[in-house]
Amino acid sequence: MPIFDFIIIGAGSAGCVLANRLTACGRYSVLLLEAGGSDRRFWIQVPIGYGKAFYDKRVNWMYRTEPEPGLGGRQGYWPRGKVLGGSSSINAMVYIRGQPDDFDDWQAQGNPGWGWRDVLPYFRRSEDGNHAADAWHGVGGPLYVSDVSKELHPLCEIFLKAGAELGLPRNPDFNGAAQEGVGLYRITARNGLRMSASRAFLRPAMARKNLRVETGAHATRILFNGLRALGVEYVHRRDKCTATARCEVILAAGAINSPQLLQLSGIGPSDVLDPLGVPVLRCVESVGRQLQDHLCIDHLYRARRPTLNNELRPWWGKLRAGIEYLALRRGPLALSVNQGGGFIRSRPGLARPNMQLYFSPLSYSKAPPGKRPLMSPDPYPGFLLSAQPCRPTSRGYVKIKSSDPFESPAIVPNSLATDHDLREMLEGARFLRRLAAAPSFAALIEMELQPGIAVQSDEALLDDIRRRCSTVFHPVGTCRMGPDPSQAVVDPRLRVHGTDGLRIIDASVFPSITSGNTNAPVIMVAEKGADLVLEDAR
Repeated sequence: MPIFDFIIIGAGSAGCVLANRLTACGRYSVLLLEAGGSDRRFWIQVPIGYGKAFYDKRVNWMYRTEPEPGLGGRQGYWPRGKVLGGSSSINAMVYIRGQPDDFDDWQAQGNPGWGWRDVLPYFRRSEDGNHAADAWHGVGGPLYVSDVSKELHPLCEIFLKAGAELGLPRNPDFNGAAQEGVGLYRITARNGLRMSASRAFLRPAMARKNLRVETGAHATRILFNGLRALGVEYVHRRDKCTATARCEVILAAGAINSPQLLQLSGIGPSDVLDPLGVPVLRCVESVGRQLQDHLCIDHLYRARRPTLNNELRPWWGKLRAGIEYLALRRGPLALSVNQGGGFIRSRPGLARPNMQLYFSPLSYSKAPPGKRPLMSPDPYPGFLLSAQPCRPTSRGYVKIKSSDPFESPAIVPNSLATDHDLREMLEGARFLRRLAAAPSFAALIEMELQPGIAVQSDEALLDDIRRRCSTVFHPVGTCRMGPDPSQAVVDPRLRVHGTDGLRIIDASVFPSITSGNTNAPVIMVAEKGADLVLEDAR
């Protein structure tokens, strides 16, 4: 049985950071287990290629939620990365840290050391980019964040002008002094290639002799002696394997797989484990609970001017974009389709922005089943405006369906289960209408295609929201951090309550969801988590 100082389960955004930081000093040996395969795939490295990975079971867990009452009985589709780099290898690359108050809220919930002033240095430490170092940004870190504003579609300027016409300030940096306003998103890409956590953190570390990376290694159970984690059981190329950890086992499998593996290992709610015949090692009611996610609603418009649809729909447009990308690493294939956006207050009296906006200068309303045709958009000039409430109050859960580690768990988001969330989704839809009516957009829009101008009343808009709104793939909170073992899974040092030698470091530990895209805060959690691990090891 191989022995390592640390075993990390999951080579996603957090696992890649941990593998790099824990091996950097050379003192500790690390085994990194990843159920998926290599990220050395063309369409993973091409930024817009995430449309290809959206339904690709070779790199994607392709989860389905249970039917959602709040969404008219629909099942949500939840892609999650099953590949080196995890979801950072298949996401839309938007880099958003969240609002300072998000992290001060974490600290106020009983988590010292997780306030904004505490976590900002970790955001800065990981960062590099085509910007200067200042109080908000670092340079020289592993993760390259690109300001691609000069390369975006010209219609982004229309979006910014329309925002100004509604009185919204133009914000050149959502990760700077303030988040409020409209602007252009920065993305995790460099020289036309995706900057996943694998490329940024893991690949440079893989040359180290004290790091061993196993792909195709599906963890099936954490091994314990009493309540001390000793190692991991996993299946690698159909062989059952075990590995031992001298110091710690670290779960970094994400908001779905981390609670799943804890429950399979006997740590979880007894009313979930007992009926499935899983021996209860320690009853922890909160494992899998407090699932949080962002939902958004899209409004689709037909434009009077060419959009990205006109560039990417015809065969000759695809050819030109492909040649431009291969020759220069530039053009639409080198970018995300979420190009503009912002953070706004949907009603007066709010202390901080509560709504995130997206502007995409293309549309893909007629997607065939199992496809997300970012490179084959609608056959007319179209674009999308989207609104996403930042801090929903609905809470769901994840639980195993059987003792079979290869069976997907039940995912129950409980979307739109609170009046607060229904009101904010409605306010988001109403704001999109106001934005579309601003003079700059009004001159551009030929027709609102979805939901359509006939949908006007609150009841009709809410019905449209229930029928069409969808996740933006930000699940967090299922092994939440907190001081009370009856309400949380890990303590503020990310150690699993009531156990020894077991830590969780990934999106599942978020006490509450952050305001915006979650990849950057996951990387921050892993940066800080690595320091906590090393401090305790010393």
